Amino acid sequence: MVRAAVLTAVGAPLEVTDVELPDPGPGQVRVRLAAAGVCHSDLSLSDGTMRVPVPAVLGHEGAGTVVAVGEGVGQVAPGDGVVLNWAPSCGSCHACGLGEVWLCANALNGAADVYARTAAGTDLHPGLNVAAFAEETVVPASCVLPLPDGVPLTDAALLGCAVLTGYGAVHHSARVRAGETVAVFGVGGVGLAALQSARIAGAAKIVAVDVSPEKEELARAAGATDYVIASDNTAREIRGLTGRQGVDVAVECVGRATTIRTAWDSTRRGGRTTVVGIGGKDQQVTFNALEIFHWGRTLAGCVYGNTDPARDVPVLAEHVRAGRLDLGALVTERIALEGIPAAFENMLAGKGGRALVVF
Repeated sequence: MVRAAVLTAVGAPLEVTDVELPDPGPGQVRVRLAAAGVCHSDLSLSDGTMRVPVPAVLGHEGAGTVVAVGEGVGQVAPGDGVVLNWAPSCGSCHACGLGEVWLCANALNGAADVYARTAAGTDLHPGLNVAAFAEETVVPASCVLPLPDGVPLTDAALLGCAVLTGYGAVHHSARVRAGETVAVFGVGGVGLAALQSARIAGAAKIVAVDVSPEKEELARAAGATDYVIASDNTAREIRGLTGRQGVDVAVECVGRATTIRTAWDSTRRGGRTTVVGIGGKDQQVTFNALEIFHWGRTLAGCVYGNTDPARDVPVLAEHVRAGRLDLGALVTERIALEGIPAAFENMLAGKGGRALVVF
């Protein structure tokens, strides 16, 4: 038996309870978690913004140590450190054939499987494939990536979502170039990773935008050169910081219609706006046809940072080893499983960066 945070029904609070895990079968790996990040996507799954089969163990951003492997698993062995990959690509669908593995049509097929049971015998699904809100988990071998040398195991959990997403939004989706100006909307875990990534890319000016004045220190430590408190005048303030032009790139990490619209309004003519935040269906963003023509801006969605985890995790590890990427600086709170509901409340209130469940 292991302890896990279980979502019994959509909208219900998570319950920390005992879970019975099976031994790993063919092609499976059992992992003892060192840490799991509390991501806004977990909140979106729990409140129904995103769909998930229930009851389920949520948590998709994690790292740990391999405990056992099933038949046919050769890429990792017991004792190896690994990063969980919640969106493994199948390699055979249309998107994978195009090299766009982050859009894999079959990446989340495993989320509908039964992977464990409660002590009372209730079937459980693995939220977003990996069920990281638990002391241990059993996942397909495709859901684990060997942890590169030089990356602390606990901090490595952040590579599984926040850092891949923030880094990819800057480097793969927006393709920020040295000397460009960047605005990042939302200073949570992903936003902080995007700020660090913009600094790594050599951006000349990096503007962080958030509703909370308390996050300014975090933002500047991550690389922000300027900090703007979100308001009705945000776009005007950003244009004032950029010679009345607007930034070359805006990265939206919130997922709200008003923030997406403000990010668009904050970019220069011909600029790029990348939307990372996951919003609900009721969040409608409107544009008129003339402004789309006149401004010549690009508005792009961004899934999992448009990353290939197998390719990008080693790159990120090199940035960590070189001191360019500080994973620990993204973490503002280290908690136990029982602290996840409070971490959700902090997200809703716009407080803090990344909460990290440490086992």
